[in-house]
Amino acid sequence: MESGVGGQLIDVIATYGLRVIGGIVLLILGWMLANWIAKITKRQLEKTDKVDDTLTGFFSNLVKYVVLALVGIAVLNQFGVQTTSLIAIFGAAGLAIGLALQGTLSDIAAGVMLLIFRPFNVGQYIEAGGKAGTVKELSLFTTELATPDNVQVILPNSSVWGAAVTNYSHHETRRVDWTIGISYDDDIGKAFEAARRVISADDRILAEPEPDVMVSELADSSVNITIRVWVKSGNYWPVKFDLSRKFKEEFDSSGLVIPFPQQDVHMIQKSG
Repeated sequence: MESGVGGQLIDVIATYGLRVIGGIVLLILGWMLANWIAKITKRQLEKTDKVDDTLTGFFSNLVKYVVLALVGIAVLNQFGVQTTSLIAIFGAAGLAIGLALQGTLSDIAAGVMLLIFRPFNVGQYIEAGGKAGTVKELSLFTTELATPDNVQVILPNSSVWGAAVTNYSHHETRRVDWTIGISYDDDIGKAFEAARRVISADDRILAEPEPDVMVSELADSSVNITIRVWVKSGNYWPVKFDLSRKFKEEFDSSGLVIPFPQQDVHMIQKSG
């Protein structure tokens, strides 16, 4: 009797002991494989400039945990556990969690797209999601902006990726425009000369493309002169503000009149 029990015990140990050892070996090898694949993924992503550092860590960890999940399923199979039902349960749970976190997952997906395609970088001035400011941080969930008066604005990535993005800092140069009205009695050539004197005196204005000074409109109360110059993107607002004042001063000193809007009113009196 004892020999029968001992034989059964040996059979159990032999059967399940081998499975335990095999499961442990499989876990160790799976862990090593997951780390190795994660390192390779990270190394390959680091070789390209198109993938942000945030995404490099995200994708390498994602690959690692996917491999570990597959290893876990293989280990359960090693012990004879029916993993089909478990996979169905996990799938249903994942679907429920996905529906509950739909907005958050949408932000993550949008963050991944923003980090891959990079429509803007940290430090650039953009307009997105109905807000404008300098980009301070871009993460998987949110985009942080600072307005010109240094107010923090945090946008969910889904609102940024799902709308038009205007990047004012993307190109190295920008065009600055002014439209200045002069009186119909003034000399247009004199106005052109005054505008060109102001332009030539400012070394922030680029020679190429060449500045333009033109008559853009014969308006109701004025002849409108449009002035266009090209500057480095970082000089846009300083040049815009400085030259607005200088054009006014130069036109005044040249005897040119910037007229107010005017209307002629004729009074008709009926007799009787």
